[in-house]
Amino acid sequence: MMHRIPSAGLALALAALAPLAQAGDPLSYAVNEEAFEGYLALPEGEARGGVLIIHDWDGLNGYERRRAEMLAEQGYAAFAVDLFGAGHRPETLEARRAATGALYQDRARMRDLLLAGLAAARDQGLPEASVVIGYCFGGAAALELARSGSAEGIHGYVSFHGGLATPEGQAWPEDAPPLLIAHGGADTAIPMSEVATLVEELEAAGLTYELQVYSGAPHAFSVFDSDSYQARADEQSWAAFLDFLDEVL
Repeated sequence: MMHRIPSAGLALALAALAPLAQAGDPLSYAVNEEAFEGYLALPEGEARGGVLIIHDWDGLNGYERRRAEMLAEQGYAAFAVDLFGAGHRPETLEARRAATGALYQDRARMRDLLLAGLAAARDQGLPEASVVIGYCFGGAAALELARSGSAEGIHGYVSFHGGLATPEGQAWPEDAPPLLIAHGGADTAIPMSEVATLVEELEAAGLTYELQVYSGAPHAFSVFDSDSYQARADEQSWAAFLDFLDEVL
């Protein structure tokens, strides 16, 4: 797979797109009578494909909405799914650990919420042919869905600085779609040992994958306006991601 080398033009485009006013719409839906609220951004004209965005441990917020808008600008329909519930956006470290921990302990619920959000978005215009991406906790959730093989119409999975460990009792199916893993070389939250183990698992399953490691990039390197943000890693991983979309959709 050939990737575009990010230029100063791309850097300026990312900087310009990041603070755009949101042009998408909140999408309310229910899962077993629980209320959830995602965010759907549709492009002008026919979509080139769909992208399901899974949020980090602080819940769906402006960051995921901004990424959805950036994808809509590229011609893709994008839906940021809600895994915590409408109005539940944990603000403290303890609350965030509790929210994600509950889903890590009940992975069947995690998968069910992802599939329900995907179905709700497809009812409102997200194309059947889609890619699933996630950031940090969302990256781990994307790989959880990939291992399950339960999402139809998904052409690929992408993890940005996400958790990479395979839970005990799970394995990679031989028919999983292609994967793109974007990881920071200076990530102290997800050690390189997890990266190496994942590569061994994907090789054993005979899967198609690409691993991008960005030197000096910490955990959460793509989060705008944070202490962890590294523009070079963000720009390069976004370019690799757009190439991945071109290839699989």
